[in-house]
Amino acid sequence: MNNNIIAVLGAGNIGLSIAEGLSKSSNDKIIITRRKIDNISVLKNKNLIPEKNNKKAVLAASIVIIAVQPMQTKKLLNEIKDCIDIKKHIIISVVTGFGFNELQSVLGKEVAIFRAMPNIAISIQESMTCISSINASKKQVNLILSIFDKLGKSIIIDDELMNSATVLAACGVAFSLRFIRAASQGGIEIGFDANIAQQIAAQTIKGAASLLLADGLHPEKEIDKVTTPKGCTIAGLNEMEHNGFSSALIKGLKTSYNRISEIVEE
Repeated sequence: MNNNIIAVLGAGNIGLSIAEGLSKSSNDKIIITRRKIDNISVLKNKNLIPEKNNKKAVLAASIVIIAVQPMQTKKLLNEIKDCIDIKKHIIISVVTGFGFNELQSVLGKEVAIFRAMPNIAISIQESMTCISSINASKKQVNLILSIFDKLGKSIIIDDELMNSATVLAACGVAFSLRFIRAASQGGIEIGFDANIAQQIAAQTIKGAASLLLADGLHPEKEIDKVTTPKGCTIAGLNEMEHNGFSSALIKGLKTSYNRISEIVEE
Protein backbone atom coordinates (compact mmCIF):
# COMPACT_ATOMS: atom_id res chain seq x y z
CA MET A 1 0.00 0.00 0.00
CA ASN A 2 1.29 3.45 -0.88
CA ASN A 3 2.07 5.78 1.98
CA ASN A 4 -0.53 8.46 2.65
CA ILE A 5 -0.08 12.18 3.07
CA ILE A 6 -2.20 13.19 6.05
CA ALA A 7 -2.95 16.78 7.02
CA VAL A 8 -3.94 17.36 10.64
CA LEU A 9 -5.61 20.78 10.79
CA GLY A 10 -5.24 22.02 14.35
CA ALA A 11 -2.39 21.54 16.80
CA GLY A 12 -4.32 21.48 20.07
CA ASN A 13 -4.12 18.57 22.50
CA ILE A 14 -6.00 16.04 20.36
CA GLY A 15 -4.47 17.23 17.06
CA LEU A 16 -0.95 16.95 18.44
CA SER A 17 -1.73 13.56 19.98
CA ILE A 18 -3.01 12.23 16.65
CA ALA A 19 -0.06 13.66 14.72
CA GLU A 20 2.47 12.25 17.19
CA GLY A 21 0.81 8.84 17.16
CA LEU A 22 0.75 8.73 13.37
CA SER A 23 4.38 9.79 13.14
CA LYS A 24 5.39 6.92 15.43
CA SER A 25 3.20 4.22 13.92
CA SER A 26 3.61 4.58 10.16
CA ASN A 27 5.69 5.95 7.32
CA ASP A 28 2.89 8.29 6.27
CA LYS A 29 3.84 11.91 5.73
CA ILE A 30 2.14 13.99 8.42
CA ILE A 31 1.48 17.71 8.00
CA ILE A 32 0.20 19.57 11.06
CA THR A 33 -1.12 23.12 10.93
CA ARG A 34 -1.24 26.00 13.33
CA ARG A 35 -1.38 29.75 12.75
CA LYS A 36 1.47 30.40 15.17
CA ILE A 37 3.84 27.90 13.67
CA ASP A 38 6.64 28.67 16.14
CA ASN A 39 4.52 27.00 18.83
CA ILE A 40 5.02 23.63 17.15
CA SER A 41 8.57 24.09 15.88
CA VAL A 42 9.65 21.44 18.40
CA LEU A 43 8.04 18.87 16.10
CA LYS A 44 10.45 19.53 13.25
CA ASN A 45 12.77 16.81 14.47
CA LYS A 46 10.02 14.19 14.26
CA ASN A 47 8.28 12.68 11.26
CA LEU A 48 6.04 15.75 11.13
CA ILE A 49 5.90 18.83 8.94
CA PRO A 50 4.59 22.02 10.60
CA GLU A 51 2.57 24.27 8.29
CA LYS A 52 0.69 27.49 8.99
CA ASN A 53 -1.37 27.53 5.77
CA ASN A 54 -4.40 25.21 5.96
CA LYS A 55 -5.11 25.37 2.24
CA LYS A 56 -1.55 24.42 1.37
CA ALA A 57 -1.74 21.46 3.75
CA VAL A 58 -5.03 20.25 2.24
CA LEU A 59 -3.78 20.52 -1.33
CA ALA A 60 -0.75 18.41 -0.45
CA ALA A 61 -2.72 15.71 1.38
CA SER A 62 -5.17 12.95 0.49
CA ILE A 63 -6.51 12.54 4.05
CA VAL A 64 -7.55 15.64 6.00
CA ILE A 65 -8.18 15.46 9.75
CA ILE A 66 -10.20 18.33 11.24
CA ALA A 67 -8.97 18.75 14.82
CA VAL A 68 -10.07 22.21 15.93
CA GLN A 69 -12.57 23.42 18.53
CA PRO A 70 -16.28 23.19 17.60
CA MET A 71 -16.58 26.99 17.46
CA GLN A 72 -13.71 27.12 14.95
CA THR A 73 -14.90 24.31 12.70
CA LYS A 74 -17.27 26.16 10.36
CA LYS A 75 -14.70 28.89 9.70
CA LEU A 76 -12.02 26.29 8.93
CA LEU A 77 -14.29 24.31 6.59
CA ASN A 78 -15.21 27.48 4.69
CA GLU A 79 -11.51 28.24 4.37
CA ILE A 80 -10.58 24.88 2.82
CA LYS A 81 -13.75 23.80 0.98
CA ASP A 82 -12.58 25.05 -2.43
CA CYS A 83 -9.46 22.89 -2.05
CA ILE A 84 -11.41 19.67 -1.48
CA ASP A 85 -11.49 17.21 -4.39
CA ILE A 86 -14.13 14.47 -3.96
CA LYS A 87 -12.01 12.05 -6.03
CA LYS A 88 -8.85 12.67 -4.01
CA HIS A 89 -9.75 13.59 -0.45
CA ILE A 90 -11.07 11.82 2.60
CA ILE A 91 -12.20 14.10 5.44
CA ILE A 92 -12.00 12.96 9.05
CA SER A 93 -13.53 15.12 11.76
CA VAL A 94 -12.65 14.61 15.42
CA VAL A 95 -14.74 17.62 16.43
CA THR A 96 -17.24 16.93 19.21
CA GLY A 97 -20.87 17.69 18.38
CA PHE A 98 -20.31 18.70 14.74
CA GLY A 99 -22.36 16.20 12.74
CA PHE A 100 -22.39 14.95 9.16
CA ASN A 101 -25.18 17.30 8.09
CA GLU A 102 -23.20 20.33 9.24
CA LEU A 103 -19.94 19.07 7.75
CA GLN A 104 -21.45 18.29 4.36
CA SER A 105 -23.54 21.46 4.31
CA VAL A 106 -20.50 23.69 4.76
CA LEU A 107 -18.27 21.74 2.37
CA GLY A 108 -21.06 21.73 -0.23
CA LYS A 109 -20.00 18.46 -1.87
CA GLU A 110 -20.45 14.74 -1.30
CA VAL A 111 -16.89 13.96 -0.33
CA ALA A 112 -16.15 10.90 1.81
CA ILE A 113 -16.45 12.07 5.42
CA PHE A 114 -15.60 10.22 8.61
CA ARG A 115 -16.25 11.18 12.19
CA ALA A 116 -13.70 9.70 14.58
CA MET A 117 -13.57 9.89 18.35
CA PRO A 118 -10.14 8.89 19.61
CA ASN A 119 -8.70 9.72 23.01
CA ILE A 120 -5.39 11.27 24.05
CA ALA A 121 -3.75 7.84 24.40
CA ILE A 122 -3.54 7.96 20.61
CA SER A 123 -0.13 9.65 21.08
CA ILE A 124 1.25 6.34 22.39
CA GLN A 125 -0.77 4.08 20.06
CA GLU A 126 -3.22 3.03 22.80
CA SER A 127 -6.39 4.89 21.80
CA MET A 128 -9.89 3.48 21.62
CA THR A 129 -11.24 5.15 18.47
CA CYS A 130 -14.90 4.99 17.43
CA ILE A 131 -15.60 5.75 13.76
CA SER A 132 -18.64 6.46 11.58
CA SER A 133 -18.82 7.52 7.91
CA ILE A 134 -20.89 8.95 5.09
CA ASN A 135 -20.29 8.81 1.32
CA ALA A 136 -17.41 6.39 1.92
CA SER A 137 -16.61 3.24 -0.04
CA LYS A 138 -15.71 -0.02 1.67
CA LYS A 139 -12.13 0.50 0.54
CA GLN A 140 -12.05 3.92 2.17
CA VAL A 141 -13.58 2.57 5.39
CA ASN A 142 -10.94 -0.17 5.52
CA LEU A 143 -8.20 2.40 4.90
CA ILE A 144 -9.31 4.62 7.78
CA LEU A 145 -9.69 1.62 10.08
CA SER A 146 -6.18 0.48 9.18
CA ILE A 147 -4.80 3.92 10.05
CA PHE A 148 -6.49 4.10 13.45
CA ASP A 149 -5.75 0.45 14.23
CA LYS A 150 -2.08 1.46 14.23
CA LEU A 151 -2.96 3.91 17.00
CA GLY A 152 -4.69 1.45 19.34
CA LYS A 153 -8.05 -0.18 18.64
CA SER A 154 -10.81 1.13 16.38
CA ILE A 155 -14.41 0.13 15.73
CA ILE A 156 -17.19 1.24 13.40
CA ILE A 157 -20.30 2.52 15.21
CA ASP A 158 -23.60 4.11 14.22
CA ASP A 159 -23.17 7.85 14.01
CA GLU A 160 -26.01 8.40 16.47
CA LEU A 161 -23.74 6.85 19.13
CA MET A 162 -20.86 9.26 18.56
CA ASN A 163 -21.74 11.43 21.58
CA SER A 164 -21.87 8.28 23.69
CA ALA A 165 -18.47 7.24 22.33
CA THR A 166 -17.10 10.64 23.30
CA VAL A 167 -18.13 10.08 26.90
CA LEU A 168 -17.05 6.44 27.22
CA ALA A 169 -13.79 6.58 25.24
CA ALA A 170 -12.56 10.18 25.36
CA CYS A 171 -13.91 11.42 28.69
CA GLY A 172 -13.31 7.90 29.95
CA VAL A 173 -9.55 8.47 29.97
CA ALA A 174 -10.01 11.25 32.53
CA PHE A 175 -12.33 9.07 34.59
CA SER A 176 -9.80 6.22 34.54
CA LEU A 177 -6.95 8.54 35.51
CA ARG A 178 -9.00 9.90 38.39
CA PHE A 179 -9.49 6.32 39.61
CA ILE A 180 -5.72 5.76 39.45
CA ARG A 181 -5.17 8.99 41.35
CA ALA A 182 -7.59 7.88 44.08
CA ALA A 183 -6.01 4.42 44.26
CA SER A 184 -2.58 6.04 44.54
CA GLN A 185 -3.76 8.23 47.40
CA GLY A 186 -5.14 5.16 49.12
CA GLY A 187 -1.80 3.45 48.57
CA ILE A 188 -0.05 6.29 50.36
CA GLU A 189 -2.40 5.89 53.32
CA ILE A 190 -1.45 2.22 53.65
CA GLY A 191 2.29 2.79 53.51
CA PHE A 192 3.68 3.42 50.01
CA ASP A 193 5.38 6.60 48.88
CA ALA A 194 3.60 8.56 46.15
CA ASN A 195 5.69 7.42 43.18
CA ILE A 196 5.53 3.74 44.02
CA ALA A 197 1.81 3.93 44.82
CA GLN A 198 1.10 5.48 41.42
CA GLN A 199 3.24 2.92 39.61
CA ILE A 200 1.46 0.02 41.33
CA ALA A 201 -1.99 1.52 40.72
CA ALA A 202 -1.37 2.32 37.06
CA GLN A 203 0.11 -1.09 36.20
CA THR A 204 -2.67 -2.85 38.08
CA ILE A 205 -5.32 -1.03 36.03
CA LYS A 206 -3.42 -1.78 32.83
CA GLY A 207 -3.30 -5.46 33.77
CA ALA A 208 -7.00 -5.57 34.63
CA ALA A 209 -7.94 -4.02 31.28
CA SER A 210 -5.59 -6.38 29.44
CA LEU A 211 -7.32 -9.39 31.01
CA LEU A 212 -10.68 -8.30 29.60
CA LEU A 213 -9.27 -7.49 26.17
CA ALA A 214 -7.42 -10.82 26.00
CA ASP A 215 -10.18 -13.11 27.25
CA GLY A 216 -13.36 -11.18 26.45
CA LEU A 217 -14.87 -12.20 29.79
CA HIS A 218 -17.31 -10.14 31.83
CA PRO A 219 -15.49 -8.14 34.55
CA GLU A 220 -17.34 -10.05 37.29
CA LYS A 221 -15.82 -13.32 36.05
CA GLU A 222 -12.33 -11.92 36.69
CA ILE A 223 -13.44 -10.33 39.98
CA ASP A 224 -14.69 -13.71 41.20
CA LYS A 225 -11.16 -15.11 40.83
CA VAL A 226 -9.83 -12.77 43.53
CA THR A 227 -12.78 -12.57 45.92
CA THR A 228 -12.37 -15.37 48.44
CA PRO A 229 -14.95 -15.92 51.21
CA LYS A 230 -14.45 -13.49 54.09
CA GLY A 231 -11.44 -12.10 52.23
CA CYS A 232 -10.01 -8.59 52.03
CA THR A 233 -11.03 -8.07 48.37
CA ILE A 234 -14.76 -8.60 48.87
CA ALA A 235 -14.65 -6.50 52.05
CA GLY A 236 -13.13 -3.59 50.12
CA LEU A 237 -15.48 -4.00 47.14
CA ASN A 238 -18.56 -4.02 49.33
CA GLU A 239 -17.39 -0.92 51.21
CA MET A 240 -16.91 0.92 47.90
CA GLU A 241 -20.35 -0.12 46.68
CA HIS A 242 -21.97 0.93 49.98
CA ASN A 243 -20.49 4.37 49.32
CA GLY A 244 -21.82 4.53 45.77
CA PHE A 245 -18.74 3.63 43.69
CA SER A 246 -20.51 2.15 40.65
CA SER A 247 -23.45 4.55 40.98
CA ALA A 248 -21.15 7.59 41.03
CA LEU A 249 -19.32 6.44 37.91
CA ILE A 250 -22.53 5.76 36.00
CA LYS A 251 -23.97 9.12 37.06
CA GLY A 252 -20.77 10.83 35.92
CA LEU A 253 -21.01 9.21 32.49
CA LYS A 254 -24.67 10.22 32.13
CA THR A 255 -23.91 13.79 33.26
CA SER A 256 -21.15 14.10 30.65
CA TYR A 257 -23.50 12.71 27.99
CA ASN A 258 -26.22 15.17 28.92
CA ARG A 259 -23.73 18.03 28.70
CA ILE A 260 -22.69 17.02 25.19
CA SER A 261 -26.34 16.89 24.18
CA GLU A 262 -26.79 20.42 25.50
CA ILE A 263 -23.77 21.65 23.54
CA VAL A 264 -25.07 20.11 20.32
CA GLU A 265 -28.45 21.77 20.78
CA GLU A 266 -26.98 25.24 21.55
